[in-house]
Amino acid sequence: MLTVDDVRQIVAPLPRSYEVVVRDQIKFRIGQIVYLAFSRDETVMGFAFPKEERAALVASEPEKFSLPRPSDMRYNWVHVRLDAIDLIELREIVIDAWRMCVPKSVAATID
Repeated sequence: MLTVDDVRQIVAPLPRSYEVVVRDQIKFRIGQIVYLAFSRDETVMGFAFPKEERAALVASEPEKFSLPRPSDMRYNWVHVRLDAIDLIELREIVIDAWRMCVPKSVAATID
């Protein structure tokens, strides 16, 4: 199963990204914007994702993806089970979430 350490390796070269711990939960931010967050048991990762596309994502693979709790539906956010994805998909999710939160000029620096 993938871990927070796998995410740390992906995030390490990303400009403006940093890790924080809030109420015993690991989160990754750009400025004050959280773009990745882990459940307390680190089995589920929440990530920035366009609101208008999340229902389709969850419907396409409900064994992997889920909607956030009702109070978080106002945010651009989706959850993924880490045991349901591989390292390639994790990298894609992390970088896409990061790109949503940085200026386009910064996003263009990472392939």
